[in-house]
Amino acid sequence: MAQVQANGITIEYEQHGEGGDPLLLVMGLGGQLTDWPDGFVGQLVDAGFRVTVFDNRDIGLSTEFDWVPLTPARAVAKVLTKRPVRAGYTIVDMAADADGLLDALGIESAHIVGMSMGGMIAQQLTIDFPGRVRSLTSIMSNPGDGRSGRITGKVMAKMARMPDPTPENAADRSVESFSLWSGPHFDPTLHRVRSQASVERSFRPVGTARQTNAIAASPDRTPGLRRITVPTLVVHGLVDRLVKPSGGMATAAAVPGSTLVMFPDMGHDLPEPRWDDIVGAIRRTADAAT
Repeated sequence: MAQVQANGITIEYEQHGEGGDPLLLVMGLGGQLTDWPDGFVGQLVDAGFRVTVFDNRDIGLSTEFDWVPLTPARAVAKVLTKRPVRAGYTIVDMAADADGLLDALGIESAHIVGMSMGGMIAQQLTIDFPGRVRSLTSIMSNPGDGRSGRITGKVMAKMARMPDPTPENAADRSVESFSLWSGPHFDPTLHRVRSQASVERSFRPVGTARQTNAIAASPDRTPGLRRITVPTLVVHGLVDRLVKPSGGMATAAAVPGSTLVMFPDMGHDLPEPRWDDIVGAIRRTADAAT
């Protein structure tokens, strides 16, 4: 792993593969670069990509901020009731981080793949820095219109009743959370091992809260998505309860000529039995770029 200075912050990153087409993976809310499954990254490398992963601001080993956020539950509640949320940064700033990272690494343009909040960042990066993006893949995300891809009420209620995360309970809490919105291929034992490794690397629950505020405070990307001209793939699970499938459908509907792929056995996760399908679709989307 290594670090660069980009967009005024420090960004921790890692690269995989040699000589392939440049591809940037953008992680979701609270996720670290190490949370991308090794097998998934390996399949992307085998498909002909040189993959860059990184810690978003406020998470992992990248720059940590210090403004005081609303709790994630309060931030989501404000969004659902259409009340404004204030934040020290937004998805727009996080997209500028990604652009700065590519610039610092000497990557003129890349294929961009984002998951969940990372899909939002990938969308914004494509809108704000179109020359930087060869193709866009948005996985289990939404366009930020405040209507599509909203969390289900039952999941929100259960999340609100969970105890605050601590280093001691974080792995078990993550298993409990992901069991609410992952699909039928979810493996709690494997997830607990991965979560504990993440906690040992970096534990920043307030950073996750700040990122949640950033999502809630960000503008609707729909008008910008309508201007996208690069090949675009939208992937979503039909049993996603954290970002409902309408988020993927609205994203695809906004981007002219985009391809929408939806899996009946995928929730808000990257199920291993679907890696071949997802990587193959990413490769085809990349190959369509001029």
